[in-house]
Amino acid sequence: MVGPKRILVACGTAIATSTVVARAIEEALKERGIDITTRQCKAAEVKSLAGDADLIVTTTPVPNDLGIPVIHTLAFLTGMGKEDAIEQIVEALKD
Repeated sequence: MVGPKRILVACGTAIATSTVVARAIEEALKERGIDITTRQCKAAEVKSLAGDADLIVTTTPVPNDLGIPVIHTLAFLTGMGKEDAIEQIVEALKD
């Protein structure tokens, strides 16, 4: 049985921003019936934690050569382009 997709959510300090983004992603994907788990981290931790993730969503620059998709967006903070960002996440999580 396949478990939930794992999304690593990164920001500068892994406190407020990644919390807002992680909750918004969880809500949006739950509405679409997509089972996920999120883990928040600092941008500096992405490289060491990427191996356990199916996707990285970040609000700050992180390496793009980690072998999994990386989506860099501020849409969950600004509201602008939020639906597009959600669609990018949905597409990136497809098998």
